[in-house]
Amino acid sequence: MLFIAALSLVFSSSVSDDSSLPRFAEPVLNVTVIQGKDALMACVVENLQKYKVAWVKVKTQTILSIHHDVITQNERIHISYNDHRSWYLHIRNVNEADRGWYMCQINTTPMLNQKGFLQVVVSPRIIAEESSAGDIITREKTDVILKCRAGGYPEPYIMWRREDGKDINYNGVMVNVVDGEDLHLMKVSRLHMGVYLCIAANGVPPPVNRRVSLTVHFPPMLTIPYQLEAAYLGKTVTLECLTEAFPPSLNYWTTERGDMILSGDGFEDNRTQTEYACHMKLTILHVTAAHYGNYRCVAVNALGETDGVIKLYEIDSPKEAVAVFTMDEHHDSHKNDKYRSTTNNRISDSFNYEDYYLWQSQGGKNQSKSKEDSKKSNGAACTVPHFCYLPLLYSILRFVFSYVFTIK
Repeated sequence: MLFIAALSLVFSSSVSDDSSLPRFAEPVLNVTVIQGKDALMACVVENLQKYKVAWVKVKTQTILSIHHDVITQNERIHISYNDHRSWYLHIRNVNEADRGWYMCQINTTPMLNQKGFLQVVVSPRIIAEESSAGDIITREKTDVILKCRAGGYPEPYIMWRREDGKDINYNGVMVNVVDGEDLHLMKVSRLHMGVYLCIAANGVPPPVNRRVSLTVHFPPMLTIPYQLEAAYLGKTVTLECLTEAFPPSLNYWTTERGDMILSGDGFEDNRTQTEYACHMKLTILHVTAAHYGNYRCVAVNALGETDGVIKLYEIDSPKEAVAVFTMDEHHDSHKNDKYRSTTNNRISDSFNYEDYYLWQSQGGKNQSKSKEDSKKSNGAACTVPHFCYLPLLYSILRFVFSYVFTIK
């Protein structure tokens, strides 16, 4: 109040006896400025005559200027004017302390004044010391809280999303975005693994984000698509095994004797590795009798070990099957050539597999009956063509169910 009183005394000493008093031509407008930019506030006066204009910061009652002179010691503030009508207050490189009401005064009696508000907005920023670290490592099935704190004015809005765009499993619900400073992830699994973005925005450019990488450690898990593989001599066959582990597991193949299998000597070991999964393929080139048996795929990391077994067994080649069937069924006649092997060792396109499986279901014995008599002797089962496959299917199922596969 002392500043205002002093200002009034200074003003009153220069007041003329002119009865025509000045007036404000327009209000002092509110101004919004981003922190670090320059602010400009205008005061427009008509008929000023010999009166003087002053700028005052209301909150601190600090006199900033009187007429042409800058009073404050703040070097960021200066004054400009135009024909003694428009008076401008300049504030360079504004900061949050500059936010508030500013008054334009005219030293009339009583004093005339108008106020305008300077709003200083601040771009959001992440408060690193109060937010989650850049990398978080945890075990599967534990609870995790990712924290993000941000400053700025107005107060920033904070949300979480995954960097890869995938949905977040949030309390059992798949969502793309989670609002709030804290992201609670309950009983995390390998599916939670990834990079999360904390994004803070308040309408003041630019928005900011913080990357938090969540790594979930878990012991190896193994899946075998086919536990039984069949191959005839000379065929190329591929055994497959799928593993998941983090840290990534050491994956390898062994024979049933425990010998590790490497690429070479008739084997090709191929891997397709992703973040925590591995697709293992063991290709056996030109199968020999020595290749039949059990193969183990093994996955090991610091948290555990697991393995699985694939059995490779022998079957007759299509060429041999056709040849045996042809000789046994038609040894007395060469009339029906559609059951013969072709000279280039490929099965003829006209080979009738239905007849072959019918013959095999009867034990592969030499039959003197005609094909029509043979079908009749099988009764109602072979009146429906697909029933002729039942004996072969039964044999395969007996073999499968006799094999017990365990995963450690």
